[in-house]
Amino acid sequence: MMQKNNPMNKYQQIETEIQNANNIVITSHKSADGDSIGCSLGLLHFIKKLGKKVVVCHPDAAPTFLYWLDSSPILLMSETPEKVTEEFKKADLIFCLDYNTASRVGPEMQTLLEEATCKKIMIDHHLNPDEFPTLMVSETTASSTSQLIVELIEQSGHINLLDEKIGTPLYLGILTDTGTFRFNSVSPRTHEILAKLLAGGVQHHLVHEKLGDNNTENRLRLQGFAMSMKLEILDEFKVAIIGITKEELAKYGYEKGDTDMLPNLCLSIKGMKAAIVFTERDGIMKISFRSKGKENPVNILASENFNGGGHANAAGGMSELSVDETLDKLKRLIPKYF
Repeated sequence: MMQKNNPMNKYQQIETEIQNANNIVITSHKSADGDSIGCSLGLLHFIKKLGKKVVVCHPDAAPTFLYWLDSSPILLMSETPEKVTEEFKKADLIFCLDYNTASRVGPEMQTLLEEATCKKIMIDHHLNPDEFPTLMVSETTASSTSQLIVELIEQSGHINLLDEKIGTPLYLGILTDTGTFRFNSVSPRTHEILAKLLAGGVQHHLVHEKLGDNNTENRLRLQGFAMSMKLEILDEFKVAIIGITKEELAKYGYEKGDTDMLPNLCLSIKGMKAAIVFTERDGIMKISFRSKGKENPVNILASENFNGGGHANAAGGMSELSVDETLDKLKRLIPKYF
């Protein structure tokens, strides 16, 4: 049964659970991104500084643009299922970071998570969390889960332990989940957190360089093709849509993460209120929704029509229709939501 936490002491409770545990496992969601990788590695290095045994287990690998991070401590269910299974069986404490329901870790890891009888701690910022953890920090107004890990470090009384190794992945997580600080999830507290990371030794300019200056030729050519040949703008509603087939992805040597910037490129068009980008992968259309302002939420469109959800201005979904059919469906729905 989930504990109802006093907001003033929830982070102290988590620190107590860490100190009492002998084998800690950190998990995050499938289809890794900057925040899931950042909060996992930041928490890993923090717990190690507390002198505890800890390992990160993720469903799959990070996108290639994050390879500059040292992800060697992360065990992948997709590559070493036996090791991941062993770690789950040994665990006496499991962290569930940056996801609000067990299904987000993929079916294989979900089974391990649900079969584990040890305590589970959720730290997350997404809406409508399931109540499967023993202890929960659900702060839907936070910019990112990485921001909440900094809160844990500070409010548990260990801000003195914050250094470059802990702080760099956490800075990355905040940076990417706020769209380089452009989303309205950024608050004064977010900037206070960033100041603490910089004071701890994070070299923010290097993070920006490594994240932004590592494009491949194929990625740029794919983005150029998408913007010049696949972009459709519904002028009446100020919504941009891009749909890319598996053949088009293959032509440009697609790698995970290559289309992640397309929604933001679409939103950079003057007057645009929302952007929808979908790509044909693994037999389905994977859809990314982005928008500007409180008056243009996209998570409702995603949840009601595309088996998805997320934040008001950043959501995801899927479609089992073809590219053309998915495009037609979106065009029919846009007038209802915008």
